[in-house]
Amino acid sequence: MSETYSIFLSLSEKLNRIIVGQSQLIQQLLIGLLSGGHVILEGVPGTGKTLLVKVLAQLIQAEFRRVQLTPDVLPSDITGTNIFDLNSRNFTLKKGPVFTEVLLADEINRTPPKTQAALLEAMEEMQVTLDGESLPLPDLFWVIATQNPLEFEGTYPLPEAQLDRFLFKLVVDYPDQAAEKQMLLNRQAGFAARRLDINNLQPIATVADILQARQAVKSIKVSEAIIDYLLALVRASRQYPDLALGASPRAAGSWLQTSQAVAWLAGRDFVTPDDVKALASPLLRHRLILKPEAMLDDLQMDGVIAAVVNQVPVPR
Repeated sequence: MSETYSIFLSLSEKLNRIIVGQSQLIQQLLIGLLSGGHVILEGVPGTGKTLLVKVLAQLIQAEFRRVQLTPDVLPSDITGTNIFDLNSRNFTLKKGPVFTEVLLADEINRTPPKTQAALLEAMEEMQVTLDGESLPLPDLFWVIATQNPLEFEGTYPLPEAQLDRFLFKLVVDYPDQAAEKQMLLNRQAGFAARRLDINNLQPIATVADILQARQAVKSIKVSEAIIDYLLALVRASRQYPDLALGASPRAAGSWLQTSQAVAWLAGRDFVTPDDVKALASPLLRHRLILKPEAMLDDLQMDGVIAAVVNQVPVPR
């Protein structure tokens, strides 16, 4: 067992102790971190989304910034701008919050498309262009965006082109009864998430450790049979009768990379069909589009994804 692998086991254990009842979400978020892919967290308020990201950033000693996206936020509020200094008679670059290692973009669907688009280049190219000059972002640069699934008044749904740049869309559900009881017992014992001094949490890893782990994930072996299986799933999504839009080539590449991350976290050096299947919903639910008649029949996206996966034979 490598030291880097042990670090991720410790990260998972520590996060599960602080964020009770969200073990699957934590696992998927760590897969996103390992894969270097940006993530959308969708869930009702009060389920620990922001706390989880802040704690994770502290545990890996990453620079963290949070931006609250509202209808009046401008692109320059995200990327930064050149400001003229009257004293020196020169322009000075004031960098925006995008120049960080972990960026939490709260309520991304509440800000106008022009501001949403300001994140596009940063997320895809790992750079920001200001006044014709391209400025690189940190190697770890990772965007976690949140959105509320219930309140749609005054929101701006993300276009398909931008959604496709997110690796996962993770749905944050309510914790089960046992987990929620534990949360209440913790609160009764004096634990309060709002007062948790995150800065005093003992770090478990460094940014260098995370980048090293990403390289280790790339060495996980993927057989030709697994690649053919993954391609069959992607093509099935494009031909499924209830879907107007299937998985993109970018989705296929992301699926392969995240399957390697699943195998690495499981302590294996090869990918299995179960690794591929495990990621179908978080990787596809924001990329696929239901046909209007399927929406009228009240079909749910996760159910359609499960049907697509079930119709493709698993390699032996």
